[in-house]
Amino acid sequence: MRLALSLTALTLVLAATPALAQDAPPSPPPLDTSGDHVTIGAGGVYLPDYEGSDHYVFRGAPGAIGSIGGFAFTIAGNRASIDLIPNPTGPKWDIQAGPIAVVNFNRSSLKGIDDPRIRALGKRSTAIEVGGFVGIGKTGVVTSDYDSLNFSVSYRKGVSGAHRAGIWSPTINYLTPLSTKAAVGVFASAEYADRGYGKAYFDVDAAQSLASGLPVFSTRKGWKDYSLGALATVAITGDLLHGFKLVGGGTYTRLLNDFAASPVVSIAGDRSQWMGVLGLAYTF
Repeated sequence: MRLALSLTALTLVLAATPALAQDAPPSPPPLDTSGDHVTIGAGGVYLPDYEGSDHYVFRGAPGAIGSIGGFAFTIAGNRASIDLIPNPTGPKWDIQAGPIAVVNFNRSSLKGIDDPRIRALGKRSTAIEVGGFVGIGKTGVVTSDYDSLNFSVSYRKGVSGAHRAGIWSPTINYLTPLSTKAAVGVFASAEYADRGYGKAYFDVDAAQSLASGLPVFSTRKGWKDYSLGALATVAITGDLLHGFKLVGGGTYTRLLNDFAASPVVSIAGDRSQWMGVLGLAYTF
């Protein structure tokens, strides 16, 4: 699986850290959520060794997320984004927009791929994908003044490497604190990929078919997958805004349409893709 997608859960787990529970309805809140905050972390990720694989590997995943001067940013392994619209404080609506960039390592190395048929298809060049996102969020939705519901749509396009395709992705997530030391969340997303993405990672041409034994296949553009996931974070020292915390999450992704029908998936792999992450983070 593309590493950018595999780190979605880790990113959202870290994103939960500034959310704080209100122990009782009256104000003031138990902690001051205004001002700058940054979380850095690293974790172990259990994920498919390529997008569509039925074989899994462990990899490391660094990440950082925070808000400086009201501008929120995220760095999760090979994915980076920044919200260029300053975040409001308190239970308000939040308009979001900014750039996003991904370094796509899918099948850029054959060493970690278990299936010899996929190795016989050859490696792909590392792809650079850049674009932007827009979204809207609301803090103070259901459980307290600190839970949040966010919806966004991103678009990125390959500008070098394996493909030049465009990828659309709507995402929705809900995060709620359980106390000043713990928070949980759920999320859902999907991806629509242009023809060039399928050509790079899911097609099998005549020469590749001869080398691998997989049948010739050509992928059309369309909805590539959907993902569902859950996440949690628990403070070990301090609280959610200060100190060390454990972070963890899991994602289920289902490949769709021609992307699922490709022999890369339907014969050599599995359309059901699982990912789990467990790590340690520090907020200051």
